[in-house]
Amino acid sequence: MHLKLYSWNVNGLRATSGKAGFRDWFTGSRADYIAFQETKAAPEQLGGELLNPEAYLSYWSAPRTRRGYSGVVTYSRNAPRSEAYELPQPAYSEEGRLVLLEDPAFYFFNVYFPNGQQGAARLKYKLEYYEAFLDYAQTLRKKKPVVVCGDFNTAHRPVDLARPRENEGFSGFLPIEREWLDKFTAAGYVDTYRLLNGPEAVGYTWWSLRTGARARNVGWRLDYFFVSSELKEAVKRAWIEPEVMGSDHCPVGLELSV
Repeated sequence: MHLKLYSWNVNGLRATSGKAGFRDWFTGSRADYIAFQETKAAPEQLGGELLNPEAYLSYWSAPRTRRGYSGVVTYSRNAPRSEAYELPQPAYSEEGRLVLLEDPAFYFFNVYFPNGQQGAARLKYKLEYYEAFLDYAQTLRKKKPVVVCGDFNTAHRPVDLARPRENEGFSGFLPIEREWLDKFTAAGYVDTYRLLNGPEAVGYTWWSLRTGARARNVGWRLDYFFVSSELKEAVKRAWIEPEVMGSDHCPVGLELSV
């Protein structure tokens, strides 16, 4: 079976969906799964076209206490075998960061990982969330392979951002954050963009809105598709769509043959 998947941090689904080109992109994607992060909306705040778009089922996770913050949704053409929301630990279940769907061939995670830029406490939370997520993924992986997409809020290698030396002291490119991505890949999770495009390929998925960085392509690669190594041979295509506007991030895509 051939599957097409997309991931996109939309930085506010209501705002992005109202911009030119969004509907054409959504319907033209012909994807089996579309995963959005940072929706900043609960389902009850949305109209029918976003809540139940034609040909898709939707699965939402929104913050329990803070409206207009975080949030993820996964659209699926077929009903999953099972679904789950958030990490199992209560400490990581309040912010609307994770939707898990069980495909016949794999577990599919859509995750908006925390940002560590708001100080030491949030950086600690981010790193602890990373560890809790890896434990959860590894547990599920004992049953079937895993696909993970989303905004990881960390650039892994120097090639993954335009100005690595200037950003070594900032969250998003701290050694301790990058070390976790080393641990994640060492555990057998494959960066599909690197797999098919090579270690030196330059492709960014986020650009600061404050500095006009997108026009100059001064960006970061923060958005990923990973697959557990059992699916490595199933990866047929992995790409980035920087031409798609509407957010400070752009979509990333994956095609699998499972």
